[in-house]
Amino acid sequence: MLEDRKNILELIAEAVASGCRKFRACEAFDLNERTLQRWQLSSIDQRHGPLTTPANKLAESEKALVIKMSVSAAYVNMSPHQIVPKLADEGVYIASESTFYRVLKAESLNAHRGLSKPRIVERPKAYEATSPNQIYSWDITYLQSCVRGQFYYLYLFLDIFSRKIVGWNIHETQEADLSSELLEEICLKEKINKFQIVVHADNGGPMKAATMLATMQKLGVMPSFSRPSVSDDNPFSESMFKTLKYCPIYPSRPFESIEAAIAWMNKCKSSTLPAGSHLVLS
Repeated sequence: MLEDRKNILELIAEAVASGCRKFRACEAFDLNERTLQRWQLSSIDQRHGPLTTPANKLAESEKALVIKMSVSAAYVNMSPHQIVPKLADEGVYIASESTFYRVLKAESLNAHRGLSKPRIVERPKAYEATSPNQIYSWDITYLQSCVRGQFYYLYLFLDIFSRKIVGWNIHETQEADLSSELLEEICLKEKINKFQIVVHADNGGPMKAATMLATMQKLGVMPSFSRPSVSDDNPFSESMFKTLKYCPIYPSRPFESIEAAIAWMNKCKSSTLPAGSHLVLS
């Protein structure tokens, strides 16, 4: 160990002398700079540490008793949270609940304990777009107005295969009726047949509203939603919103009116964005 430290110190000193940053050299050895400073002062391990065995340390016979009791027929289907109180009712104390858990974990015996089957989490069904008009992604984003606290809302549907914006509209409110009307217009314009497309969205109110779901059922559109607590499950719409808001033609000041916001989107229709932005408007 002492020889290894000396070799590391020599190699780091050589690297620093050759122009390498000290923290980069430390990263190569997975070493903290403060540890390096301590080693440079003294390469001998000066930690004294405890020299005595803790008085409450479990003996090997006690660990064996914990394991034996946990796998016995009477307690094999119980957790330590149940085993310890039951033993206490019988006037027997072997170890605490936390010690039971620690010993069972060390022996890989802390898996699902009980007669019921363990919880199985199935992976969500994955959709793959191999051609246009198979999977749409949609979302609503805020557009600043001149009145503080008030916004305009851009409803946007995107074909994830071609990155084509198949439909959009701007309103002063977020309502499921407005998104339902837009979806009907898109299906009519794109000549979408029943059960042809999947429409993916996050778990927002307008996305999961009864009106929107009823419209999808009527049109034969299959709904898909982001997983709970997964913020990046709808990346296509979020990426498009960033492209729109970071392009040069996005105004530097809030929109004066909803008509100005609509005019901006129409201007995007006839403008060329930077390469790689994948913006195609219908």
